[in-house]
Parts: sequence; structure tokens; C-alpha cells
Amino acid sequence: MWCVRIATFNILSGRSPTDDLVDEERFRTAIRTLDADLLGLQEVDRNQPRSQHADLTAIAAEAMGARDHLFVAALTGTAGATWSAATGEEQPDSAAYGIAFLSRYAVHGWRIVRLPGAPVAVPHRFHGRILPTWVTDEPRVAVVAEVDSPVGRLDVVTTHLSFLRPWNRRQLRRLMTALDPRPRPLVLLGDLNMGPRPARRITGMTPLGSGATFPVGDPREQIDHVLGDRAPAPVASRTLELPMSDHRALVVDVHDGA
Repeated sequence: MWCVRIATFNILSGRSPTDDLVDEERFRTAIRTLDADLLGLQEVDRNQPRSQHADLTAIAAEAMGARDHLFVAALTGTAGATWSAATGEEQPDSAAYGIAFLSRYAVHGWRIVRLPGAPVAVPHRFHGRILPTWVTDEPRVAVVAEVDSPVGRLDVVTTHLSFLRPWNRRQLRRLMTALDPRPRPLVLLGDLNMGPRPARRITGMTPLGSGATFPVGDPREQIDHVLGDRAPAPVASRTLELPMSDHRALVVDVHDGA
């Protein structure tokens, strides 16, 4: 029986919430601890001053022994200074921020789905605040990888949706429309910024793992998900607190049913 480990992890740009610093060795250790065969990452920096200009995707790929990997920018420019929506035409070493997918198995094709943010500033009440704040949304992105895994050929989608309701619901519906038709079993990974009930309702997919993922120290809600459509059966799942990020990772083991 083949078993494949799938994980999703919002890495907070590789920073620890205790010191707000990026330690590359700490990051490598966290990725090795996950021991994932298929790994979706969100809030990934590339060549950003706050993360010592590191290519976090390349570091993670080396740490996990990934055969194939891809970073996809949602925003380009320097954090907090010159953000703008990424187009996919950026130079390979340009400063950027986005998502990544990494695989120990061969990826036979990639597809990118752009998910626009809310077109105007909207009110949002942050946790712990009484009054809402007007917030300008960010564009989001999803990457689809066609993976030749030991449990069969899969389309694995990684994304990070808006924290604004109802805009994240619109983004998820747009993503699901872009994924049709579905010729292969589908696995959706990522920080969807919504709970299990709306994630299941909008996607029509089955949760492969469960557990509170946010905030990291005393998690109260699950906003990070691994969902499947005709996917291999899960045999175990757990959340994992690692020495970085304000999220816990969600880890799922699936098997081929043999």
C-alpha cells in the first residue's frame, strides 16, 4: 500500500511570531519536520528585505527533497512600500510575495489562476477591535499542478484567499469554475480564510483532514484546509505547531486503497 503525505502551511513569510525574524535554519527544520510529499505554502517571500532576501521556496524545496516546485507571485515589489498586483511577467529574481507548491513526485504540468481582490476598500472588523477598519484588499492567486503520485495522477491546487467576507467566497467560486471540467482526482490545499462548512459547501469537496489551525498558540478555528474530489482516502490527519508562523500546519496522510 502506497501512502502519500500532503500538507498545507501558511508560513508568515518564514517569521516567528515571538521575534518577528526569519531564521533560515529554523525554516529548514520546520519543513523537514513536516516531511511532506506534496506541500502547499502560503505567504511566501522571495527576495524581500524582511526575510533577508531569501528565496523561501528554494530553501523549502531543498529541505524536503522536492523534485519539482513552483513559486507564484500574487504581489510584486517590496512589502509595505511598492506592492502591486503580479502579472506573471516579473523577472525571476524580482521581489515578490505569494504561494508555492512543492512535490517529491514529478509534476507534468502547471496552470495559474488569478483571483482579483475586492475592487474597492471595504470595512472589516479585526479580532479584538470594536470598530471596523476600512481595508484595501490584495489580489490572490492559485496554482494547479498535475502530479504523477504513487496513489495516481492528481491535480493539486494551492491557494490563499482573501480574509474579507464575502470576497473570499467569490474567489473560491471563481476558482472552482476555473477548475472545471475535472478529468483527474482533485486535491485543494490552502489558507481559505473560512471555516470547514462554507469551504465544503462552495467546493462540493470532501475534507481530508480537520483540526483548528489559527491562531497558532491557542487555535480556535480551522481556516487552512486539505479537500479532495475523488481523491485517495485519508488514513490520518493532524495539525502541527512549528517554530514559525501564526498558523499551524495541516498534515494529511492518504493511501491508494490497495
